Amino acid sequence: MPTQPLVSVVIPTYNRAGIIGETIENVFQQTYPNIELIVVDDGSTDGTVSLLKSYGNRIRWAVQENAGPAAARNRGIAMAEGEIVAFQDSDDAWHPTKIARQVSLLERAGKSVTCCICNMIMELPGVVGRSFDAAGLRPGIEEGIWPNVTEVLATRFLMFNQAAAVRREVLVRIGGFDESFRLMEDGELGLRLSLEGPWAFIREPLATRQDKLARTLGHEATVLKVSTYDVMMRERVLQMIASEPRFHSLRPLMERELRRARRNLRAAQIGDSKVLGASVAAWCWQQLERYRLAVERRMPRFPRMKVMPLDPQGFRVEESADCVIV
Repeated sequence: MPTQPLVSVVIPTYNRAGIIGETIENVFQQTYPNIELIVVDDGSTDGTVSLLKSYGNRIRWAVQENAGPAAARNRGIAMAEGEIVAFQDSDDAWHPTKIARQVSLLERAGKSVTCCICNMIMELPGVVGRSFDAAGLRPGIEEGIWPNVTEVLATRFLMFNQAAAVRREVLVRIGGFDESFRLMEDGELGLRLSLEGPWAFIREPLATRQDKLARTLGHEATVLKVSTYDVMMRERVLQMIASEPRFHSLRPLMERELRRARRNLRAAQIGDSKVLGASVAAWCWQQLERYRLAVERRMPRFPRMKVMPLDPQGFRVEESADCVIV
C-alpha cells in the first residue's frame, strides 16, 4: 500500500474561544488519516489558550503576539512537518473528504503541480454562492489540471485559504505569506504561487466559508485599504516576472491589470478625501471602472480557465477547450 503523505492543517485564530473548538472537531472528522493539526493563537485575550490546552497532544499549538493572519499562518508553516499544507480559518468548515480527495489528486498529478484548489460554498449575509462561480470558473470536468492559473488570478479573486492544499516545499521556497498584508494576503500568495507551476482543481464544493461571526479584520477592509493592497500585490508580481523570459507573455496582461488597480486606488483616494463633491466623483469613477471591466470580460483576450483531465494512472491527456465565462 503506498505511503500516505502527512498533511499539516494550519489554523490561525484570534479571540475565537467560543467557536475554534467546532473548527478543530471538524478537522478531526476528515476521512484522510495522516493529518497533524496546528493552531496558532495570534495574541487572543479571551479563553482560546485554555481551550487549546484541553486537547492535549491531539493538536500542536503556539501563541504569538498579535501580528495578523499572514504572520500566524507563516508560524504554522514553520511548525509544519507535512509534505502538504492545508489552511483553515477558525470559523469555517470542510467536507469530510476534502483532504483525501486533494491529496489523491496531487499524488496522481505529480510534483510539478504545486497546489490543489477546491470549490467552496460561501455563506454571506442573505446570500449563498460558490467560489468558482464568483470567480467565473466553470470547468467542464469534475477534477483535473489547471495550467493557466496566473492569467486567471491576475484578473479576478478566487477564495484560497480554506480551499487550498499546497506542497510545503513550494510554500517555503516562495517565502510563505507576505506579513505586510493585513488583508488580501491569500490573494497575494495565490498569485505568487501560480508562477511556480500548474494547479489541480476539484469542481465540487468541499469547504464552506461560514457566516457565523463578524470577520476579525472586517473593520479594516475599507475600499481605500483594499485598493492599496491590490496595487501593492500587482506591483510586486510584475517586478518578479519582469526579468524572467518564461513570463514574457504575461507582462502585457499584468501591466494592464496594474493600471486598472491604480485607477481604482485613485478613485478610492478621491472618495476618502474631505473635498466637497469628492464622494460623488469617486462613485462616478468607480462606475466607469465597473463598466470597463464588464466590457473587458466579453473580449476574446480576457483569460478563460483552461483544464486538462487526468487518466486513472495520472498521465495528463490532451488539453480541453477553454471553459466559457458567462
